[in-house]
Amino acid sequence: MTFFALSVFLSAFLLFQVQPMIGKFILPWFGGTPAVWSTAMLFFQVFLTGGYAYAYWLVKQRRQGWIHSALLAATVVWLVVLGFFWKSPVTPSVEWKPDIGVSLPILQLFFLLTVSVGLPYFVLASNSPLMQAWFSRLFPRRSYAKLYSLSNVGSLMGLLAYPILIEPQLTLRVQGWVWSGGFILFAMLVGWSALRAQRADTPADGQPAFPSSAAEKPSAALMSLWAILGAIPSVFLLAVTNHITQEVAVIPFLWIIPLALYLLSFILTFSGGVWIQPRLYALLFAAASVAALWALGNAATLSVFLQIFIYSALLFFACMSAHGELYLLRPPAEHLTAFYLMVSVGGALGGIFVNLIAPLIFTGYWEFYLAWLMTFVILILSLLPRWERPKIRASVLWVSFLAGTLAIVFSLNSFFDALAAHRNFYGLMRVRSWTSPNGFGDGYLMIHGMTVHGIQYLSPELRDEPTTHFTRESGAGLLLSNHPQRGHGMKVGVLGLGIGTLAAYAEASDIYRFYEINPIVVEYAEGRGGYFSFLSDCKGEVAVITDDARLALERELARGEPQNFDVLILDTFSSDSIPTHLITREAFAIYLQHLKPDGVLAAHISNRHINLLPVLWGLSQEYGLSIVVVDRNPKPGEDIFPSRWVLMAVNPQSLQIPEIQERAVVVDESVGAVRLWTDDYSNLFQILK
Repeated sequence: MTFFALSVFLSAFLLFQVQPMIGKFILPWFGGTPAVWSTAMLFFQVFLTGGYAYAYWLVKQRRQGWIHSALLAATVVWLVVLGFFWKSPVTPSVEWKPDIGVSLPILQLFFLLTVSVGLPYFVLASNSPLMQAWFSRLFPRRSYAKLYSLSNVGSLMGLLAYPILIEPQLTLRVQGWVWSGGFILFAMLVGWSALRAQRADTPADGQPAFPSSAAEKPSAALMSLWAILGAIPSVFLLAVTNHITQEVAVIPFLWIIPLALYLLSFILTFSGGVWIQPRLYALLFAAASVAALWALGNAATLSVFLQIFIYSALLFFACMSAHGELYLLRPPAEHLTAFYLMVSVGGALGGIFVNLIAPLIFTGYWEFYLAWLMTFVILILSLLPRWERPKIRASVLWVSFLAGTLAIVFSLNSFFDALAAHRNFYGLMRVRSWTSPNGFGDGYLMIHGMTVHGIQYLSPELRDEPTTHFTRESGAGLLLSNHPQRGHGMKVGVLGLGIGTLAAYAEASDIYRFYEINPIVVEYAEGRGGYFSFLSDCKGEVAVITDDARLALERELARGEPQNFDVLILDTFSSDSIPTHLITREAFAIYLQHLKPDGVLAAHISNRHINLLPVLWGLSQEYGLSIVVVDRNPKPGEDIFPSRWVLMAVNPQSLQIPEIQERAVVVDESVGAVRLWTDDYSNLFQILK
């Protein structure tokens, strides 16, 4: 029992350690968008299904022990080979960075994950059902349930250990080597178990591997019910994750909270006993639904932490309901691999729906409401004993899911207060009409997720007036309006386009070069729909590069094309989106190579929940940069947003612009010290406000 328990726990721990680790590693290569995690989750669900399918096939083979041992050995060899060419066996080298300029980042992400962690993840995914099947074969009179619970405990501990213990202490390179060492230990344990299972012609107590009175094979209806009950929580998990990380607080690593609750629900429900309470969960889910409706109606004023708590509770009670039903429908030991396979198939189908189908048919994150509705259907069925038959229940759930999807397509898609709405890999972008609360007239605004990316007035006299975080008295406005090179061929680089507001500062001979990863944002900033005209009205020369800003700047240096910017503006930090790869030591090295010796680096760090100032202070000390902060708070009667800008320069004289010095605050070590952020190390949790 000890070897089985240890291998099950270790495989589950490693399985959920590698997910946040590789997610964090590849996040910068795909623009830092939270959709990277949603897509990675789809990858993990697909490979989990593959692992379960392999276990289902393997237990029917005569030489299963030898086959699995060979697969384990091949995986270890693969990791060793990759370790010779990469910084660690599971962290690809820089040569594998994708070309973000192409239109299919999901395919690139899948390919990268397959090469780096696909094979070991596949092996780890197969382990829990395989060990439970072998354990039941060797000890048919003992229950496999403890091994299943142990697997879920290991998964949860692996997931939570990452942000609490692993990420703050170890660099990504070290994490990769430690994880690979853990996998090799796992392979040794499972290899021993596999050979033992191969040698065991009969179980330890002399009884047949499976009694002759074994339950009959599960019906197609029952397996279909397992799949749909696996799919709905999966859809809800990804939908709540998208809602939290893109509509509430755009912090990618909040993805850990929903996944931890999802795993916890498995642990509790498959422990049985007091945790199987359909009526109680119906009541709690109804209460959480009322709270969620209240949160949706007061999202603009409600604490973001309270919103996260409410949506997390909604997800947890939904998962407890669906997973409780799965527990009640679990099969005898001889059919558990089929059970795991169908539940995993359902999870993968849920991931496919959220990542591939929903963006094509929904103009908002409507799958959140669909999963919400489907949970109510599950609860109703669980409280109606006359619908216990699997065929009826499965049919009701599948038909409800299809009907709900079609209803959303033909109703909610048009139920928008937006003039335009587009959803893609990089999030949800909306254009809305806007009326000044202070009597300055009407205009249009662009919202990306929960972030206002710019407002432009309609009246001719205010059409070219910079707005929101970029007003003339903001840090960027003071710098661009009063820079000595303005109107004399000043060259400005801007990371992040929005609606192109900063182009309003350009004079006839100036050059503004924008870097923007989202092609939809570029289209609207360049005039699609006739809503925004900052770029087309710009007096100077404008260029827009559709690519991840840092990767584009790296490629320009590789081609021997330093841009020699007078000013380089980092405007990727508005609201709560923190692409950490743009504020590391290596990123700043790139920026400084693109700046003139007297150039200025300006970072927009307006943020309600994360304080980036200690990070930028550490980077300024690393490179010997002078640094000041310019805060701008709105006054009564102004249509501006509060903003905080950090200005940095190699030459201190570059910041001695009188208009800046009047409002600037000099920064020193009193802002707080954090460990220097690098491509190999960053920790968002240490700078939460």
